[in-house]
Amino acid sequence: MTFTEAIKSGFSNYVNFTGRAARSEFWYWALFTFLVGLVANVLDYGVGSGNGLIGELWSLATLLPNLAVGARRLHDTDRSGFWLFLGLLPIIGWIVLIVWWCFKGTPGPNQHGADPLAA
Repeated sequence: MTFTEAIKSGFSNYVNFTGRAARSEFWYWALFTFLVGLVANVLDYGVGSGNGLIGELWSLATLLPNLAVGARRLHDTDRSGFWLFLGLLPIIGWIVLIVWWCFKGTPGPNQHGADPLAA
């Protein structure tokens, strides 16, 4: 999946917590949200207000898509999307999630759907 396809998929499936997401889809989406968030924070401080309103609006706008693509990425590794709650644990929870997100997805179909990399 290309960078632009991942962005389109992230926004078009913003509340779709079913199915699977390949590593490329997840990491391109993460890169996109990080870069736009960085630009939003620069704009916040460039405007002079420094209150972070633009960055906060961006975070709010991408909350559901971030959760959805994270859940679909966990589904690709044959884990439940409820494992996202692990992110509520300081440090350790995020480390575990990042490691799982880096794992290769299960080949072929699993209980969450067809392999996203299948031709």
